[in-house]
Amino acid sequence: MLEISPSSFKLLPAFAKISCEPGWKWQKREKPLANYDIFYVWSGEGELFLNGKPYTLGKGSCFLFRPGDHTSATHNPQKPLVLTYIHFDVTEPVTDVPASYRVLNETFDFEHMLAKYVRLFLVRTFAAEIEAQLILKQLIIHLLRHDRDEPVERKASNQLTESIREVANYIQQHPSIIHRVEDLGKRAGLSPRYFSIKFKELIGVSVQTYMIRTRIERAQHLLMHAGMNVTEVADALGYRDIFFFSRQFKQYTGKNPSEIR
Repeated sequence: MLEISPSSFKLLPAFAKISCEPGWKWQKREKPLANYDIFYVWSGEGELFLNGKPYTLGKGSCFLFRPGDHTSATHNPQKPLVLTYIHFDVTEPVTDVPASYRVLNETFDFEHMLAKYVRLFLVRTFAAEIEAQLILKQLIIHLLRHDRDEPVERKASNQLTESIREVANYIQQHPSIIHRVEDLGKRAGLSPRYFSIKFKELIGVSVQTYMIRTRIERAQHLLMHAGMNVTEVADALGYRDIFFFSRQFKQYTGKNPSEIR
């Protein structure tokens, strides 16, 4: 499937993320599957039979069922399954098909793609079909990488990166606030010390430097495009001392704020 274009993936209406009812079971049918099906377990416990072979189900259990497969499954009513399934076909012959089964240990990216696929069709999203085909292609690539034991970014690293970037974005959106490192760390779910270390590692500068740089960049924008004078800009960005603002501005830009207007 690596060689085919995304447009060769034929989307089918059978897809969802569901929390299985306590009495849920997947009955074996006389007719085999007629198409491909990505089947992923988010949580819960159970057992699945694929062509007569049993597999234990738990978080990260991931199957790619193929046309002709026979399947059935049950789960533990005390720990019901939460799963995503996506049925699809392909419109041209394929090779390099992912294996039928694996357990994903690093699930962050894969789960993000699954969730995005389902969300595309909750409302009438522009170009949803085209984007869904692209996501399907990405899902297949992810499975092929796993099957070849290619290195995958660790879940913790992905989540940590997203948390730090979200905080950096939050600082940019609120440049006038004097952010406390303790509050920012809490927003990222990290201790202040660890947050500071990882922020500098991932963003490239310290938290304090990033906050100052963000405020100065915003000051430049306001001076150039908002028709505000130096006093108004300093006040808008939380500076109580206009002389301190001017010194800090020159330190980062090489110019006095009055030279920008």
